[in-house]
Amino acid sequence: MGTFQSFRKAYGALKDSTMVGLAKVNSDFKDLDIAIVKATNHVECPPKDRHVRKIFSATSVSRPRADVAYCIHALARRLSKTKNWIVAIKTLIVIHRTLREADPTFREELLNYSHRGHILQISNFKDDSSPLAWDCSAWVRTYALYLEERLECFRVLKYDIESERFTKSAGASKVPTRTRMLGCDELLEQLPALQQLLYRLIGCQVLKESFKIYCAINDGIINLVDVFFDMSRHDAMKALNVYKRAGKQIENLADFYDCCKGLDLTRNYQFPSLRQPPPSFLATMEEYIKEAPQTGSVNKRL
Repeated sequence: MGTFQSFRKAYGALKDSTMVGLAKVNSDFKDLDIAIVKATNHVECPPKDRHVRKIFSATSVSRPRADVAYCIHALARRLSKTKNWIVAIKTLIVIHRTLREADPTFREELLNYSHRGHILQISNFKDDSSPLAWDCSAWVRTYALYLEERLECFRVLKYDIESERFTKSAGASKVPTRTRMLGCDELLEQLPALQQLLYRLIGCQVLKESFKIYCAINDGIINLVDVFFDMSRHDAMKALNVYKRAGKQIENLADFYDCCKGLDLTRNYQFPSLRQPPPSFLATMEEYIKEAPQTGSVNKRL
């Protein structure tokens, strides 16, 4: 087994070296192609920052959109062709970091690309070279689903939840998120998208991004309760489902946080205080639905 793994490492290194050599000779985007290969090579370690920064530079707002589109195409090609779990995870990490840290042009082009192709839909990915590789393949697929959901959530919200700045103003105990101020229609559209994103996040266990998503959902639930008794029956039924799901997700998130709090890595993290929506309010919601107007809202009917 050890000999086989050594062979795979040597073979992976040879493939990376060959691809770098080909990029130097054949590519019109030589520096970018080399950076992508080196950032997503077969070495079992995180992508090196200097290579990732070159990818950031290639997708900056100052570059032609064609260059940004080529970068996405190159990453998609790298992801679709590999059968190695290390390369796949590192490619997803590069995409994730570029979404978070690079210019918005990358996200915009990635959204355009995902309409035509399916860069992150790798449900059939598997590396069966070892038991570890097989197990990691499942996480690769789950991670890709989370990133796909992240893009879908952006389509619905029209902003990136991770870029939100919850800065406290003077004398304020808490700055509300955008979901706290939404109207009924937008709230019922955005909360399910955020809940689905949180579901995918818990599945692949990406910790820090859960903080802002939870805060947005929590503020949205507070807003939902405030406007609930003005809703039509149709909207109230959707709101009830959102409220029920929020309660279940808080339980799952609490279990996830309990596991994470014991890690040295999270020692200095400020975990949000989780607040369970009162289960007693469910009965009140259900009673209202029985008497709620079929269409419009209570305020509009008065």
